[in-house]
Amino acid sequence: MKVYIGSDHAGFELKASLLEHLPTLGYELVDCGPAAYDDNDDYPPYCLLVGTKVAAEPGSLGIVIGGSGNGEAIAANKVKGVRCALAFSDDTATLGREHNDANVLSLGARMYDDATARRYAELFLATPFSDAERHTRRIEMLTAYETSGQLPPRVEDS
Repeated sequence: MKVYIGSDHAGFELKASLLEHLPTLGYELVDCGPAAYDDNDDYPPYCLLVGTKVAAEPGSLGIVIGGSGNGEAIAANKVKGVRCALAFSDDTATLGREHNDANVLSLGARMYDDATARRYAELFLATPFSDAERHTRRIEMLTAYETSGQLPPRVEDS
């Protein structure tokens, strides 16, 4: 599986750790930058690039990394076709894939240690989407809104 990965300065060391570790588990990683540490860089270009690559290549996944992971998730989610989940526990790492068919994971390098971040990435990448009808229906609603800008019907409107 191809995995696109990008960070800002706050996530640079964790990105390097994942670039070293995840290929040992059979993943093909593509580094979307930055190539060198720069404490003045900004996360949007790297997160948007990861999102663009993932959206253009069905079946691939992405990982974006920053200090908290919040801004990185917001940036990645601006790309049409991306569903980026922020991980802060084992459950959020797996449920993002299992229930939401997230195709990008956001990690906060300042929120947990390296081993925990690695575990979240491993869980996310190894977890398949459940294909449960209710989850598929919800994702279809989000995709329809992303395309049309029209709100889906609410239960109380029925």
